[in-house]
Formats: sequence, C-alpha cells, structure tokens
Amino acid sequence: MKKENGKVSIAVIRRLPRYYRHLSELRQQGAVRISSNALGKAMGLTASQIRQDLFCFGGFGQQGYGYNVEKLRDEIGDILGINRGHTAVVLGVGNLGHALIQNFKFGNNGFRVEAAFDIDDDVIGTTVGNIPVYSIDELDDYLVRHRVDVGVITVPRNVAPLMAERLVNGGVKGLWNFANVELKLPEAEHVVVENVHFADSLLTLSYMISKPENDDGEEE
Repeated sequence: MKKENGKVSIAVIRRLPRYYRHLSELRQQGAVRISSNALGKAMGLTASQIRQDLFCFGGFGQQGYGYNVEKLRDEIGDILGINRGHTAVVLGVGNLGHALIQNFKFGNNGFRVEAAFDIDDDVIGTTVGNIPVYSIDELDDYLVRHRVDVGVITVPRNVAPLMAERLVNGGVKGLWNFANVELKLPEAEHVVVENVHFADSLLTLSYMISKPENDDGEEE
C-alpha cells in the first residue's frame, strides 16, 4: 500500500471508489494501461486532478507510459481496505434490508455480511441470501461474541438512534445508515457514520433537469 502524503481530503476519498470501479471495468475489457488524460476524459475529470488525487497516496504511473490498469486498481483497492476482511451485520430485514442482502455485492467491495436482525417473528429464524436472521434481542450478545466492523441500518428512523447506540456499544467501527435520519454520535468520535439519503440524490437530479437556461443554451 502506498503511503499517504499528509492528510487526504474527503473529496479525494470520495473519488477513490469511482477510480476503483472504472479501473475494474477497464480490466474486464482487457485494457492493460491508460493515460491520465484518457482516464480523466472517461470519468469527467481533468488529468491534473487525477494526478493530484493519486499523489496524495505517493503517486502512480510512469511519464510517457501512463498507468498499469490492474496494478493501479489493486493499489486503490488496498487504499480502500477492500482486502482487510471487513465484517458487517444488517439491522432491519424489511424491503430495503432484504434487497441489500440479496442484491448488493458486499463481497466485491470487501465486506462479508454475517448476520441480520429484525423484530418480525415471520423472518426471525429464516435466512435471506444465506444470511441468518436473528431476533434484535440477540444483538448485544452477538456483538460480544463476534467481531463486527460495520452495522448496516435499515430500520425505521425513530429507532435508528437507539440501534446505532447499541452497535457502537458493541464495538462496531462504522455505520452505513439508510434510516433517512442524520445520525450523529458526538460521544463516539471513533465511529464513522455514512448517512445515505436517497432523496438527496433524487432532488439533485430534480434541480438539474429543472433549472432555467438562457437563450444561448447556457446556465443562467
């Protein structure tokens, strides 16, 4: 893994998964190397931006040669921690939780979902995508007996803060929160929270397709 050159901004960190995804697609297409110009054009970024981002982690590639696609993908994967064997549990096996377990490729992103928890007697004791579903009453004991890195929260928003607290008390390092409420844990600064709001993305799209344009076709 490359050494970081000082503190890395959150903007750079959020671009790393895009690099990883695009490089994975290039590798599947049989690409061996790519220049920063070509990579930037494909991703809607400048070559300078890509070089600056990668320099945050020591720099990659060779002048006049570009980047080795597979090597750069693997290096970025290491930076993102894909090969560290992260474990996760899902809280809430309703429509969203069920869909995530069944359809989201956790394994491709370095996570192994080992259990799910719910309050519904109809799903407790069953499996979803080969993942066992336990009663939420068993959560605290489970966290004592198993190492869990991330809790995926898909419960109703009114109970999400309580579930987050239980996960944090059980030693979970990160929360992936879909409960449509902003979770803040001031007393647990060591825990990373990624709040996902589907409406934010949709409303951004709404703005983009609704904003007026001037007669020249340019944004006002």
